[in-house]
Parts: sequence; structure tokens; C-alpha cells
Amino acid sequence: MFLEVINAEYLNAYRIKLDFNNGSTKTVDLKDELTGNIFEPLKQQDFFKNFKIKYNTIEWENGADFAPEYLYEIGI
Repeated sequence: MFLEVINAEYLNAYRIKLDFNNGSTKTVDLKDELTGNIFEPLKQQDFFKNFKIKYNTIEWENGADFAPEYLYEIGI
């Protein structure tokens, strides 16, 4: 089974609650994960809040995303 994000809800700061297709729910804090040019705009919270589920993970308007497996791994 391929791991997929099926629902995502912004919580606060850089935290997002994620529901996965395996029945798990995890919360990720991406504050320390925003390194590199593509993630630079996400450091502004107004931009960070505006993500969508696309290609089975969360993605921002500038094309930045994280693999669902990585989000699952770092989530609590």
C-alpha cells in the first residue's frame, strides 16, 4: 500500500494535523524542516497556512511539498 495524506488541517505556527490512508492521524511540526529555496516562502505563516492535498501529500502554491512517507515518519 502506498502511503497517502487524505486530509490535512492547519493547527497553528508550523503544525499540521494529517490523516493518512492507513487510518493513522499524526501531527507534524515543520518549523525546522523549511530549509532550501523552495521552502523559503513557507517561513511566512500566511503562505504556510495555504496548502492543498495534491498528488497524495500536502503541497503549497509554489510547488513545495513533502513526501507522505517523510511526514508520517516525523509526525507524532
